[in-house]
Amino acid sequence: MTSERFSADTFVVSGGRPAHEHDAPVNPPIILSSTYRGTDTVDTVNDRVYARFANDTWEGMEEVVARLEGATQPGLLFPSGMAAVASVIDLVPVGSVILVPKHAYMASVTMCKDLERRGIAEVVRYDLEDTASVIAALEDAAARTGVTPGAVDYAAPKVLIWIESPTNPMLEVGDVPAICAAAKRLGVVSAVDNTFSTPLVQRPLSFGADVVVHSATKFLAGHSDVLLGVSVTSNEVLYQAMLHHRITNGAIAGPMEAWLGLRGLRTLAVRVERSMANAQVLAERLGEHPAVVQVRYPGLPTDKGHELAKKQMTGGFGAVLCVVLNTDAAGAQRVVEALKLWTPATSLGGVESLVERRRRHGNEPDSIPESLLRLSVGIENVDDLYDDLVNALKEIA
Repeated sequence: MTSERFSADTFVVSGGRPAHEHDAPVNPPIILSSTYRGTDTVDTVNDRVYARFANDTWEGMEEVVARLEGATQPGLLFPSGMAAVASVIDLVPVGSVILVPKHAYMASVTMCKDLERRGIAEVVRYDLEDTASVIAALEDAAARTGVTPGAVDYAAPKVLIWIESPTNPMLEVGDVPAICAAAKRLGVVSAVDNTFSTPLVQRPLSFGADVVVHSATKFLAGHSDVLLGVSVTSNEVLYQAMLHHRITNGAIAGPMEAWLGLRGLRTLAVRVERSMANAQVLAERLGEHPAVVQVRYPGLPTDKGHELAKKQMTGGFGAVLCVVLNTDAAGAQRVVEALKLWTPATSLGGVESLVERRRRHGNEPDSIPESLLRLSVGIENVDDLYDDLVNALKEIA
């Protein structure tokens, strides 16, 4: 049976391993070398030459993530999620437009705003939940920049739409297929940050997205012990542009980090399944708690994005939710500090459950409630997780 016929749950375990040969190692080796033996001619595409160009240890994780996302080009591993984000956003030329959700990961927003501050690109914010207004914004940007679908420069896109669905930290869901279809019709390049969902739950390339990025630090690696990012695409021009960006900017993942990332990826299916099941239970229970004003989680039938999520997400609805508490910032912080099992920390996607009051970051917009807590649900016993939350919520009873 070829790897193409394996299910995703199997391929996360079996992909990226050494060939099935006598005496071959089960796991790939860690290649600790900065350079390679060569001849008198250099082919930087097909030869390794130097560790900034390629490293055997990257390739296993790149293969697995690309296969999971359904990409026809190899994946590209980076030393952090933001390095993967930069491999896409930095491609835009002077005079370009970048469309970004009004709620999105703030580091990605900051990167776009930095380009705007330097006079390279205009940043347009949009409401992901209002598909008509998103398409209108796409049409306006395309008209102002003169892009056409038949002449898209994927290596230097004049208009780029950046999509998160669900969004960080508000868990808003957008109609990704409709937005990507409109972008393609107009000659706009579309990029989706799929960190929250993972390719086991959502595959944006199948919706028409041009490129998908992950902070592999989160669910893909899954153990809060490594910084990594991944970009994947089926567009050869875009792939070559991102590869060139990685090489020339030195955005190189270390071999040890790459090896740890692949090892973490082996358990992705079981981790995500357990975490999503826990998240669903917690969202339902917290929605009934008197100290909770609102729960945003796509798996709740009452959630605004539930019907869209059912069409776009498979096997579950992710393992991140947010809750708005019936208190102020100080009260929400008391709840966080009273938790014993949940860890108060930024980041998400690890086996351990994390909680964070997002407005503690000064760059989060005012539209994020002061008492909003983002919960990254781990694989612990769900009753223990809920009991810890209930006890902590007594701080604002």
